Amino acid sequence: MIRRDYILRMIEEFVQALARINELKQNRRWQEAAGVVDEEFQRLIGVGADAVARLTETELLASLIRGEPTQAVHDKTLMLTALLKEGGDVAATQERMEESRSCYLKGLRLLLETLAREEVSDCPAFVPRVEMFAAALRGSPLPLETQALLMQHYERSGQFAKAEDALFAMLEAEPRKAGLVEFGVAFYERLQGQSDASLAAGNLPRPELETGLAELRKRLAE
Repeated sequence: MIRRDYILRMIEEFVQALARINELKQNRRWQEAAGVVDEEFQRLIGVGADAVARLTETELLASLIRGEPTQAVHDKTLMLTALLKEGGDVAATQERMEESRSCYLKGLRLLLETLAREEVSDCPAFVPRVEMFAAALRGSPLPLETQALLMQHYERSGQFAKAEDALFAMLEAEPRKAGLVEFGVAFYERLQGQSDASLAAGNLPRPELETGLAELRKRLAE
């Protein structure tokens, strides 16, 4: 019970901090917002926003894990995802674009890895949606591994046309990447098991699916 109370109190305090950050953003008090973001990074993982931009996702998670029970680590990971989105937003308004992109990429990667293990509907309301990160990173090429995670998320959530778009973005970025065409063929072959209604709902009707599959099989044959 003590452990559960600790987690609930931690989340409540974090949600209050997010509300404060959003209030400052709405009032265009960017420097103060940046200060609150920095304080929350310090409280959550022990380092400020500048260090966060330099750390890898693995290093960030290592900072979360120390001395924490499993459930607290899960919730703190979601909190870190939300804070990375806020950090990216604030850095962007201050024209610190490299730091902003770093925050968005790390947040997206952590979110996608979390969603790969649970349902989207299980995430608390304070967690930013994948689409928010995707919109923030629009026009900026994603690392291949992140693009693959994004594609798999879209497939799991029934957004088949978006999954196909992510696949072709990877193929365009790395046309000679070993195994990538086979990866795409496997994707289309999985979708063949979907009903026509599900494919239509995912904006990838069966004729378009078959066209895409034929194109990739042709690439393999060549």
